Amino acid sequence: MKKLLTLLALGLSLSLGVAHADEEKKAPTAQQNKMSMCNKEAGDKKGDERKKFMSECLKAKPAAATAKATPQQERMKKCNADATGKTGDERKKFMSQCLSNK
Repeated sequence: MKKLLTLLALGLSLSLGVAHADEEKKAPTAQQNKMSMCNKEAGDKKGDERKKFMSECLKAKPAAATAKATPQQERMKKCNADATGKTGDERKKFMSQCLSNK
Protein backbone atom coordinates (compact mmCIF):
# COMPACT_ATOMS: atom_id res chain seq x y z
CA MET A 1 0.00 0.00 0.00
CA LYS A 2 2.85 2.39 0.82
CA LYS A 3 4.44 1.69 -2.58
CA LEU A 4 1.16 2.44 -4.32
CA LEU A 5 0.77 5.75 -2.49
CA THR A 6 4.39 6.66 -3.17
CA LEU A 7 3.99 5.92 -6.89
CA LEU A 8 0.72 7.85 -6.99
CA ALA A 9 2.32 10.88 -5.31
CA LEU A 10 5.31 10.71 -7.66
CA GLY A 11 3.05 10.47 -10.72
CA LEU A 12 0.95 13.39 -9.53
CA SER A 13 3.97 15.59 -8.90
CA LEU A 14 5.43 14.79 -12.32
CA SER A 15 2.16 15.54 -14.09
CA LEU A 16 1.87 18.88 -12.27
CA GLY A 17 5.42 19.73 -13.29
CA VAL A 18 4.62 19.06 -16.95
CA ALA A 19 1.44 21.17 -16.74
CA HIS A 20 3.42 24.00 -15.14
CA ALA A 21 6.09 23.78 -17.85
CA ASP A 22 3.40 24.12 -20.55
CA GLU A 23 2.14 27.31 -18.90
CA GLU A 24 5.61 28.84 -18.99
CA LYS A 25 5.83 28.39 -22.78
CA LYS A 26 2.80 30.62 -23.41
CA ALA A 27 3.47 33.95 -25.08
CA PRO A 28 3.16 36.97 -22.81
CA THR A 29 -0.21 38.70 -22.77
CA ALA A 30 -0.73 42.25 -23.99
CA GLN A 31 -0.81 43.45 -20.38
CA GLN A 32 2.48 41.67 -19.63
CA ASN A 33 4.06 43.24 -22.72
CA LYS A 34 2.81 46.66 -21.64
CA MET A 35 4.17 46.13 -18.12
CA SER A 36 7.56 45.17 -19.54
CA MET A 37 7.63 48.24 -21.81
CA CYS A 38 6.65 50.60 -18.97
CA ASN A 39 9.23 49.00 -16.69
CA LYS A 40 11.98 49.68 -19.24
CA GLU A 41 10.82 53.26 -19.70
CA ALA A 42 10.78 53.82 -15.92
CA GLY A 43 14.54 53.37 -15.90
CA ASP A 44 16.18 54.59 -12.68
CA LYS A 45 13.08 56.19 -11.16
CA LYS A 46 12.48 55.21 -7.55
CA GLY A 47 9.78 55.46 -4.89
CA ASP A 48 6.71 57.60 -5.43
CA GLU A 49 8.03 58.94 -8.72
CA ARG A 50 8.26 55.39 -10.12
CA LYS A 51 4.83 54.42 -8.77
CA LYS A 52 3.24 57.46 -10.39
CA PHE A 53 5.03 56.86 -13.69
CA MET A 54 4.10 53.16 -13.80
CA SER A 55 0.48 53.94 -12.95
CA GLU A 56 0.17 56.49 -15.74
CA CYS A 57 2.05 54.33 -18.22
CA LEU A 58 -0.12 51.27 -17.58
CA LYS A 59 -3.33 53.31 -17.83
CA ALA A 60 -2.32 54.84 -21.16
CA LYS A 61 -4.01 53.57 -24.31
CA PRO A 62 -1.74 51.84 -26.82
CA ALA A 63 -0.59 53.95 -29.72
CA ALA A 64 -2.42 53.42 -33.01
CA ALA A 65 0.84 52.43 -34.72
CA THR A 66 1.33 49.48 -32.36
CA ALA A 67 -2.18 48.18 -33.05
CA LYS A 68 -1.51 47.57 -36.76
CA ALA A 69 -2.88 44.22 -37.88
CA THR A 70 -0.63 41.61 -39.46
CA PRO A 71 -1.30 40.48 -43.04
CA GLN A 72 -2.79 37.24 -41.68
CA GLN A 73 -5.17 39.22 -39.47
CA GLU A 74 -6.15 41.43 -42.41
CA ARG A 75 -6.82 38.32 -44.52
CA MET A 76 -8.91 36.83 -41.70
CA LYS A 77 -11.02 40.02 -41.48
CA LYS A 78 -11.60 40.04 -45.24
CA CYS A 79 -12.51 36.35 -45.37
CA ASN A 80 -14.82 36.74 -42.37
CA ALA A 81 -16.63 39.59 -44.09
CA ASP A 82 -16.92 37.61 -47.33
CA ALA A 83 -18.27 34.56 -45.46
CA THR A 84 -21.28 36.44 -44.09
CA GLY A 85 -24.40 34.33 -44.51
CA LYS A 86 -22.55 31.03 -44.82
CA THR A 87 -22.86 28.50 -41.99
CA GLY A 88 -21.59 25.08 -40.97
CA ASP A 89 -19.51 23.05 -43.40
CA GLU A 90 -20.06 25.57 -46.20
CA ARG A 91 -18.46 28.32 -44.07
CA LYS A 92 -15.58 26.06 -42.96
CA LYS A 93 -14.80 25.13 -46.56
CA PHE A 94 -15.02 28.74 -47.74
CA MET A 95 -12.82 30.03 -44.90
CA SER A 96 -10.24 27.33 -45.52
CA GLN A 97 -10.01 28.18 -49.21
CA CYS A 98 -10.06 31.93 -48.58
CA LEU A 99 -7.32 31.84 -45.96
CA SER A 100 -5.09 29.53 -47.98
CA ASN A 101 -5.22 31.86 -51.03
CA LYS A 102 -2.48 34.44 -50.73
